[in-house]
Amino acid sequence: MTQTIRPRAYKNFTPKMGIYVLRCLASGQVMTDWSPHVEGSLNRVRFQLDAGLYPDKDIQRRWKESGPDAFGLELLDELSSDPGKPADHDYSAELTELEALHRERLNLPPRPGNARGLR
Repeated sequence: MTQTIRPRAYKNFTPKMGIYVLRCLASGQVMTDWSPHVEGSLNRVRFQLDAGLYPDKDIQRRWKESGPDAFGLELLDELSSDPGKPADHDYSAELTELEALHRERLNLPPRPGNARGLR
């Protein structure tokens, strides 16, 4: 039996960069963050909440009490890479600025200093 060799799709994979939001519908709490690999970050947050490993114990408690239907976890905005920049360009500044615009639009206070994570 011969095996067909498939091209490795992951070599050509370019992760989506963007801003995501976690909303607790019961409390009205809204938290945002940015990621250079937003789909991976969304999966991580879901996994942490499902496994009881989420760092914010209040959110984790609410998740356990109310279940996933009481929360919204979604991509707010996507940032496209600039073809004029090198492939290894760090988009942290652009993502931070984009998140600040969304926090303002959502009437959330500015993120303190260089703090990261859902806040």
